[in-house]
Parts: sequence; structure tokens; C-alpha cells
Amino acid sequence: MSKEAILESAAQVFRQKGFHGASMADIAEAVNLQKASLYHHFGSKQEILLELLDRALEMVTERFVQETAVDAPVDEKLRLALRSYLATLSEHGDLVSVMLLEHRSLDSEYRSRHIPNRDRFEQMWRNLIQQGVDDGVFVCDNIPLTVRGLLGVVNWTITWYRQDGDLSVEQIADHFADIFLRSLRTGDGRL
Repeated sequence: MSKEAILESAAQVFRQKGFHGASMADIAEAVNLQKASLYHHFGSKQEILLELLDRALEMVTERFVQETAVDAPVDEKLRLALRSYLATLSEHGDLVSVMLLEHRSLDSEYRSRHIPNRDRFEQMWRNLIQQGVDDGVFVCDNIPLTVRGLLGVVNWTITWYRQDGDLSVEQIADHFADIFLRSLRTGDGRL
């Protein structure tokens, strides 16, 4: 059994049962392993959670970097970043659900290892908004709050988005982008 298969199953189990409701036995059963064999790969459920969080953040960070590395105006980069992020949330539902909902379940030792990665991802969004302010494209008095609002809106879609729904991921991302860009470009609401 590969480590990758275990992590994929663990993400499914955590999404279905929640971190605290899931056990190592649940994860072992999902991958048809004996519980003792699972401990050969991971020392604890906390280690599995941290690995999932690291993988999820690495994935969304890489996609953000790819989308914002294009030669385009900053407002278009923001739109592309939102599309990419929402697509990632949709395509990797189990993994990103763990990233968004279970990070609070980390023990303090693991949390201190996770927080810098999470903060780095948020800082990338802040830097993008700051670039827009510096370029004279955006007006924003509180970039940290604006980014938290933007990410909060997008992150919450994992609770209601359905692939068979009326809107595609790209349409939803564009709608969110329009809302934020309209406000950032004009300074309405002084975000």
C-alpha cells in the first residue's frame, strides 16, 4: 500500500467523519490494511493530518504561483488566481476540506509547523492586492481583512458547491472576482 493511497483515503475519512470522529482503524479499513501496518507508514493520526495539510497548501500555492506568473494586469491575475483556487477546491474536495476545516484539530506541536505555510499562502494573496494598490489599480485600506474576506467567501463554497449545479466553477469564480474587483477598483466600501 502506497503512502499516497493512505493519504487519499485518510482525506476521505476525515471529510466524512471529521478528524476527531475518525480513527486510525477507520483509515486502515479504508485502505484494507491492518491497523498495525498503518503505523508502519505514519506514527499517528496527527502526522497524517499534518501531511494532508502540507500537501493541500503546497498544491494551492503552486497553482497560485502559476496563475499569477503570467504577464497580465493585476486585476486579471486576481481573476485567474480565484478561478484556479476555486477549481482546486472543486477538483480536490476531500483534501481541501481537510485543509479548510480540520486545521484546528492539530496539536500545538503540529500547529506550529503548519501555521507558517498557511500564513505564506495568505501573504501571497496580500501581495497581489498590494501590487494592485501600488500600480494604482486598486484602492484598499485594509489588505489583510480584504484577503481574509475574499478567501472566506471562496473557501465556504466547499459547503454548498455541487458539480451538477446551475453554475460552473469558472462562473462562480468570475462572479466572486467581479464583486471584489468592482470594489477594489473603485474603493467603494473601502475594503
